[in-house]
Amino acid sequence: MRPVTSPHAHRRRAARRAAVAVALALLAVAGTTDTHGSVQAQQERPTSQVPTLGRPTRPDDPAPLLDFGRYFNGTWNVSWEYPESPLGPADVVDGTTTFRQVGPSTFEASSALTSAAGAFTVKETFEYQRAEQTITRTVVDSRGFTYTQTGSVTGDLGGQFTIRLDGKPFTHQGQTVRINAVMRLLSPFNFRVQFTLSTGNGPFTNFGNPWWRKETAPR
Repeated sequence: MRPVTSPHAHRRRAARRAAVAVALALLAVAGTTDTHGSVQAQQERPTSQVPTLGRPTRPDDPAPLLDFGRYFNGTWNVSWEYPESPLGPADVVDGTTTFRQVGPSTFEASSALTSAAGAFTVKETFEYQRAEQTITRTVVDSRGFTYTQTGSVTGDLGGQFTIRLDGKPFTHQGQTVRINAVMRLLSPFNFRVQFTLSTGNGPFTNFGNPWWRKETAPR
């Protein structure tokens, strides 16, 4: 004979089955949310700007044009060591730079930086003519100087871009200074700038090679 099961036992088993079903449903929802979240995070990561051709590249394929906002917009960490110059003593600078688009071809960058001499800011405005691959950069440094650079933007089929900027002369503490820069966009997560500086009619010499690294870069 089968043992007689009390109504209380039936209710306990039913409650347990219901609890298990709820737990499984919650796990399924959590897994779906995590999957969607991971996909969304991947979609928000910066990616290469090389077009997908569906075939091997050829030497006569046109190089891609830089989408400035797609590459730069967001916050980057920067570290810069530079030598003594008419702009100040040798120092090491750390901080962040945030890029944003403010017009169809206009972008701004705001840097909050710290050195041994204290905190300072740098405001930059970029006017980028994508079709012509030309660019103008205006820099306002809170340490007391402003300058302008103009140049060109080129890309290659490997996905790297180079921005070459020639500086116009400006005066700081009674001396004429020029700053040139070559920005090498090495990957969606980091770029490096080679700065050179000239005083008076002197030659251009090294003024540091700082790195900028995207805050969303994988670790």
